[in-house]
Amino acid sequence: MKPKERQLAILDYLQTYGKTPVEQLAEHFSTTGTTIRKDLTALEKEKKVLRTYGSVVLMEPEKAVDIELPMTNKTHINLLQKKKIAQAAVKLLKDGDSLIIDSGSTVLQMIPHLAQLNDLTIMTNSLHIMNSLAALEKEHELLMCGGTFRARSASLHGILAESTFEKFSFDKLFIGTDGFDLQLGLTTFNEVHGVSKAMTNAAREIIVLADSSKFGRRSPNIVCPLEKINVVITDSGLDPQTQQALIDKGINLVIVE
Repeated sequence: MKPKERQLAILDYLQTYGKTPVEQLAEHFSTTGTTIRKDLTALEKEKKVLRTYGSVVLMEPEKAVDIELPMTNKTHINLLQKKKIAQAAVKLLKDGDSLIIDSGSTVLQMIPHLAQLNDLTIMTNSLHIMNSLAALEKEHELLMCGGTFRARSASLHGILAESTFEKFSFDKLFIGTDGFDLQLGLTTFNEVHGVSKAMTNAAREIIVLADSSKFGRRSPNIVCPLEKINVVITDSGLDPQTQQALIDKGINLVIVE
């Protein structure tokens, strides 16, 4: 992992686990304390972290720079869990389904498995997703919204993108999330999240793909309230209390090992 990629992954780790000893970070990223301290020095200069007595914590939200990770970096975080979650998600599809796929890194892992299905109608706002779908060379009907290009996520947003989704109705939406809060639902760092909201209104069934690290995290912007979610697919790292809370809310919970 390159230094910049590791630094972004450190921010994601701190967002999940809070204040963390430096040596714990070194162990987690399989590198030396010296290397991690260099990373933290760089992040401190960017006013993204605060170092205190051998530990490190994210800067207070009002003081921190936007820490949303670029798509290319998100893809490599918890990759094994994301692949298993994506495989389980594809099992919910059948030939002829219509679906929306959002621009999340977990949802991206679904694409290779869509080659086993036929006659899908798929719409997305993600260039990564569209390029991966085209590479399958399947006879799926592929739709892409217009909009303003956002380089960080390689996706399209804005009024044009939102209005495009408002004109369609799909069977299923497969969507990832930056955070999953049991009171608020899906939350995100992405300040241009209107297109994600439009997606949730354009699908009859909302299926959330989120590894267990996303639960209990509350990002600034609300994408989808809990009562609209039909299915959650996550990994076995999710604590039993949260599992039961989701079931009690009437959500179909799928756990992958």
